[in-house]
Amino acid sequence: MHLAPKVPLNNGVLIDALGYGVYKVPAPDCADLVSTALDAGYRTVDTAALYANEEGVGQAVRAAVDGGLPREEIFVTSKVWNDRQGYDSTLAAFGESMDRLGLEYLDMFLIHWPCPAQDLYIPTYKALETLYGEGRVRAIGVSNFEPEHLHRLMDATDVVPAVNQIELHPWLQQRELRALHAELGIATQAWSPLARGGLLEDATLAGLAAAHGKSVAQIVLRWHVQSGHLVIPKASSQARIAENLNVFDFVLSGTEMDTLAAMDSGRRSGSDPGAMK
Repeated sequence: MHLAPKVPLNNGVLIDALGYGVYKVPAPDCADLVSTALDAGYRTVDTAALYANEEGVGQAVRAAVDGGLPREEIFVTSKVWNDRQGYDSTLAAFGESMDRLGLEYLDMFLIHWPCPAQDLYIPTYKALETLYGEGRVRAIGVSNFEPEHLHRLMDATDVVPAVNQIELHPWLQQRELRALHAELGIATQAWSPLARGGLLEDATLAGLAAAHGKSVAQIVLRWHVQSGHLVIPKASSQARIAENLNVFDFVLSGTEMDTLAAMDSGRRSGSDPGAMK
């Protein structure tokens, strides 16, 4: 079993450097796959209302706790979807997520997208601040926020987001945004860390993988953790789940890190935050 190192968020709460993401994991498969991940050593699981699999995440977490794994060792994240933004509707959406998860508390709750055209992310975040103040969630944050959204949020609210979860991979390195996170004390968490599998066919990465006796996915995930990103790869097989976590027994050289840095092209595999309604 491999265990990821713990990283402190800006409020001192610990999260794994590498967790398990369940975006596009079918609901009928989710409980078994999350259980497999927990058995493999994952302790952070990332879901969202949009994913329609919170029930499976909760089922797996409860089963693990019943089997002797302390609940405080498991970190569960969920997110409020765009059509539930607003103060009261966010509080209601949180309650619905908790009902589906069947957990007594949530470790982190995020705004899934800023949706600037709605102009509701400030009251939405204030609802998150209420939940945090009441102790119903251990950390709060955002996802897909651009610098202008973060600046406005910081001016209008009191709790600095613990995390901004963004699309991030060697083709889309988001240097300006990552620098702002470092300045503000916000952790960078990468979704689509493998560019939805697009990077797996890259010849340069294949050469690095061969040199280290690792897979291309492991090279990219090692680049993430060595760059200081939190990362939540998805996998749908026991072998790949275990492989993704096995990235803490080797180090990329400075030259190899420079090779990956040079791959930045601004290429997205997911939606542009400015286009999300």
